[in-house]
Amino acid sequence: MKGIYRVFGKIFVMNILDGEKDKNYIVEDISGNDEIRNFLFSLGCFEGESIRIIKKMKTNTIVKIKDGRYAIDKELAKIISIKEGR
Repeated sequence: MKGIYRVFGKIFVMNILDGEKDKNYIVEDISGNDEIRNFLFSLGCFEGESIRIIKKMKTNTIVKIKDGRYAIDKELAKIISIKEGR
């Protein structure tokens, strides 16, 4: 499955909030401003990089990027577009 899907004729892009726990994904796009993109890049989160959702909570999602685990809030999770990965 790609990171883009269709529901009732509308096209949606999958983001971290749409992903499932304990699955690997590939970052397709980051739609934030340069400051946010640079911050995520410093964590190793950029287009083409593998990301794994470890745990989903009310306000945060724990993700694994490379060898690090990070808690990201819902607003940040919304801007990271993903597709199913290896």
